[in-house]
Amino acid sequence: MNQAFVQRLLARMVALRPGEGRALGWSFAYFFCLLAGYYVLRPLRDEMGIAGGVRNLQWLFTATFAAMLIAVPVFGAMVARLPRARFIPLIYHFFVANIVVFWLLLTFDLGKVQVARVFFVWISIFNLFAVSVFWSFMSDLYSSEQGKRLFGFVAAGGSAGALLGPALTVGLAAQLGPVNLLIIAALFLEFAVLCVCRLESASAPGATAPLKPATKGLSSPALRAQSEGDALGGGWLTGIAMVLRSPYLAGIALWVSLLSLAGTFLYFQQANIVAAASDDPAVRTRIFATIDLAIGLLTIIVQIVATGRLISRFGVGRAAALLPLVFALGFLMLAFSPMLLVVIVFQAIQRTANFAVSNPAREVLFTVVERDEKYKAKNVIDIVVFRGADALSGWMFAALRGAGMELSTISLATVPVTGAWLVLALALGRAQERRAEARGAVRA
Repeated sequence: MNQAFVQRLLARMVALRPGEGRALGWSFAYFFCLLAGYYVLRPLRDEMGIAGGVRNLQWLFTATFAAMLIAVPVFGAMVARLPRARFIPLIYHFFVANIVVFWLLLTFDLGKVQVARVFFVWISIFNLFAVSVFWSFMSDLYSSEQGKRLFGFVAAGGSAGALLGPALTVGLAAQLGPVNLLIIAALFLEFAVLCVCRLESASAPGATAPLKPATKGLSSPALRAQSEGDALGGGWLTGIAMVLRSPYLAGIALWVSLLSLAGTFLYFQQANIVAAASDDPAVRTRIFATIDLAIGLLTIIVQIVATGRLISRFGVGRAAALLPLVFALGFLMLAFSPMLLVVIVFQAIQRTANFAVSNPAREVLFTVVERDEKYKAKNVIDIVVFRGADALSGWMFAALRGAGMELSTISLATVPVTGAWLVLALALGRAQERRAEARGAVRA
């Protein structure tokens, strides 16, 4: 299988232009390995959340947010001092070391309940950090126009990994044991690091991939190399200041907060309904893995066939608005039928809409910001804002349940929030188009 054949094959599935195939292929493989590893771990995380106690979920979400407040400044300091080619592999190697520690603790059955709670918090941090760094890298490599065409296919790499991960969990959990699946996840992360290295060479000056300059106005190979190769500088809390002073970034942060609220309310509903459906950990793990498998199948079909064309045709705003629309309809269904089947269908549709359309569209929003904002501000939004909203939403849900509200009533009360979320998505889409046009005029 030579490079020309791969180029022709990719051109049939995506609006590919000459010279983009190599970088696109490694981007696909990178996200594939990343999410394959995560989705091997995800069913274990959901089961451990229940093992730690459904009534403790809001505490686990709060602990996750507190851990984020420590992790984000450390990440900011690393980004300020190390070049991209060093800090991205270093982050993934660190997570691999964490997985090995969890494997040892679980293998020797040391503090099972406590380890389950710590693992739940850790994997929530890992997921956001790993994916946020990935999309920061992508928005650094590709232009807004390229993102609209190619991010759907790049996201399909993650969906393929999300399909393989739960399939491995379902197929190998009995033979290897759930704990030993941690080693498989660690191997996938190491393969992701290999893809990062290949992408760095694919985007280097003189490579065949015509990726856009990382900073507006920089077009020569020397300036581009300096821009992409050097550390970003600045302080460890610079990302927070960027979000606070930019209405555009603050709007994205609000979009993410509303996503978190809707997703957390749905997750808590799922935990309550699944816990009531079965008290067998093996059955619950299998339910979670089956949901992930169904989502993976639906998502990858949409991403390969339609995402790039949908975003290019209808725009970033409408694509981002699809998800709040799905949540509105889903919560209406759940309000009238709070059943396991409805939760499974709702989760499958909303996560497909998110991964296949709205999330690639949201990542295109970051292609029109400055390079340091793509790593620092984006990291704050994806991690601090998202997990902070998770923690707040968790306590809101617990308070509503404590006040005696039924699951169906909570679902109905969430619908108006999704309407405001939809309006915000359309406004962000218009702002992104204006910024893209302005940056194009500067380069011209």
